[in-house]
Amino acid sequence: MRKISIRQIVIAGVVAALYATLTIVIAPIAYGPIQFRIAEVLCILPFFFPLTVPGLFIGCLIANLLSPYGMLDVIAGSSATLLAALCTMWLGRLSRNSMPIKALACFPPVIFNAIIIGAVIAWFSSDGAAAFWPAFALYGFQVGFGQLVVMYALGFPLMLCLPRLQFFRLIAGRSPI
Repeated sequence: MRKISIRQIVIAGVVAALYATLTIVIAPIAYGPIQFRIAEVLCILPFFFPLTVPGLFIGCLIANLLSPYGMLDVIAGSSATLLAALCTMWLGRLSRNSMPIKALACFPPVIFNAIIIGAVIAWFSSDGAAAFWPAFALYGFQVGFGQLVVMYALGFPLMLCLPRLQFFRLIAGRSPI
């Protein structure tokens, strides 16, 4: 079994705090059918640092405690971020230098949030089974579009420039996180 250092726990904790804080600060655009959750840009971190996955999950869980969709969003929304982070981590293990893999690594948050959060919002806003599917299509598209904007307008450029920053190289170079 691999030991987890205090340093790695602190990094995961900082990621959790950043995610929760970024979401709560921009709450008007972070929740709802049309959302641009800027904190989701942090979902690129598992590509480089696998131990940031728990931090993302916990940060999302904390942020979703304020969600207008209640405990369903706390559980489902946090799970969407966890699944996206795990897929991004897996893609990072394939190749950290491939431009197509980097572009693809920004996509899991888009697809998981579109499907899962789209379903959560449709569940709360539709009046029955017949109304759920059209609402799901609409909300899934809206949430997916917001995620697409965040991940490719902010996340992908960040993914390209992070390895060039001295601070990033310092964190990455000391220990394989």
